[in-house]
Amino acid sequence: MAKKKSSRVVEAEPVVDEDDDNDQDKGEEDDDEVELLQVDLGDMVKLKQVLDEAVASVVLENLDEDYRWDNFKLAIMALACAFAMVAQFAPVPFPDSRPLLGVCGCTYFLLSGILQLIATFIDKDAILLTVPLSKSEDAKKKKKTTTMMKKNAVKNEMLQKYGVRVRSSLPRFSEWYTITLEFNVDGDKDQTKATPYVEKTWSVGQFFDEEGFFDESGLMKEIEDLYARLERADYNTPDKEKKNQ
Repeated sequence: MAKKKSSRVVEAEPVVDEDDDNDQDKGEEDDDEVELLQVDLGDMVKLKQVLDEAVASVVLENLDEDYRWDNFKLAIMALACAFAMVAQFAPVPFPDSRPLLGVCGCTYFLLSGILQLIATFIDKDAILLTVPLSKSEDAKKKKKTTTMMKKNAVKNEMLQKYGVRVRSSLPRFSEWYTITLEFNVDGDKDQTKATPYVEKTWSVGQFFDEEGFFDESGLMKEIEDLYARLERADYNTPDKEKKNQ
């Protein structure tokens, strides 16, 4: 008789592919990496725009933006566009439309001049206007703040009364970027012309490498420190400006 062959099932151990583990680890590391924004260092307009946006984001973590002047300018632009549309599409045949065209053209020119005056004498080099801290609803509701902001409780009464004007300067063909935080005391007769402010200047090379990658977190940390000075009323003085020079 033929002998029966004994059959035994042997469970195979799972094969661990080291390459898969390495790929998984690399994937996790890639998730942790932060994508840096790259900017053409020769484009000064884009360079300043990126810096200004980072500065504004830090200030808006603590204060709300004041949209009054922006809304006013939008209303003027909308009105100017309305007069331009009337001049273009009014169902009045020429030459009967000459008086209408003259009125619309003069009004458009006047409104454009008002916008230019606002940009020249009111906006100036300001990139952001905020409302006073006492009127900032978002600031009251926000619970997520940086450690620097928690350590420096708001003791400056001027922050409660006045909004903050954020000004920036990056002259053409210059590497020096300056940020000024000052109180928006326009229209207050009790305040002198010398508005308290804090200011600091950095080289753009401190926040961009040779390939144009932007160190946003580094700039935000510097602006947090500058805002903390404003909270502490540690204003710029002539002596401090001489030291900075």
